[in-house]
Amino acid sequence: MQKAIWTDNKFNFGGHSVKKPIFTGAGVAIVTPFTGDDLKINFPLFEEIIEYQINNGTDALVVCGTTGEKSTLVYEEHVEAIKVAVNVAAGRVPVIAGTGSNDTKHAVILSNDAEKCGVDGLLMVTPYYNKASQDGLIESYSYIEERVSTPIIIYNVPSRTGVNIQPETYLELSKLPLINGAKEASGDISAFSKSIALCGENLNFYSGNDDQITVMAALGAKGVISVLSNIAPKLTHDIAQLAVDGNIKESAKLQLEYIDLCNALFCDVNPIPVKAAMTMMGWDVGRCRMPLSPLNAKNTEYLKRILAKHNMI
Repeated sequence: MQKAIWTDNKFNFGGHSVKKPIFTGAGVAIVTPFTGDDLKINFPLFEEIIEYQINNGTDALVVCGTTGEKSTLVYEEHVEAIKVAVNVAAGRVPVIAGTGSNDTKHAVILSNDAEKCGVDGLLMVTPYYNKASQDGLIESYSYIEERVSTPIIIYNVPSRTGVNIQPETYLELSKLPLINGAKEASGDISAFSKSIALCGENLNFYSGNDDQITVMAALGAKGVISVLSNIAPKLTHDIAQLAVDGNIKESAKLQLEYIDLCNALFCDVNPIPVKAAMTMMGWDVGRCRMPLSPLNAKNTEYLKRILAKHNMI
């Protein structure tokens, strides 16, 4: 057997380059906790949550993403949250910072500041609102890739952005050295299958949906970037890592056992339900910033019932 040699962002295996994943298993799309009425970032609690995640098996911290309410953080808060996460993690797990934007040049500026904080990866959502074509996506990501020095995970979530990365576009992007991975949250397993068949080991895919961890890992995904991990880090790690390691039956058993919890965490717009769940479990993470509203009474009772069923409250 030929020996794989690690250089920079790749393994070189018999002359064939294979991109090394930033992590395998479950990376938590971590919430940003806020204080009471003023809704400032609660940094002491943020640090406590990070320690809890690391101590309970999470494989990576993904900060200031959708679940971290990136879109309502002012620039200084955004950078400070990244800096705190890097300092608390202290190299124990990779830290991946959400730095995507619908302004490509702004994404570069934010990414460069995140790099100065010492992050291990950059999570880059597709441009939203001023939607890009497939050619525009390639141009934008190429522009960013040339101006950073840290591996990038591109993020496809068409339900939020109105933009869907096509398999052929993934193939073109996978040719860029620092495009390391993709968080795929379209929910389209057929398109994902085509994408991973085209890209092979030149792009490390992660499930962006907690209810599809097992099936996507069975097809070759390296794990999940997870909302569920906020309240169940070990469970989510186990579902993901079992599947990544080829133990599909065991992973599927856990996935199906907790599928109702995965669904309950999306009974309203993310991260409204997961912040409500964390509050019910004793984490005073505060409400979401507007325009997101608190979880309504009907969904609160539904979420409580599911958490109680799994002995989480």
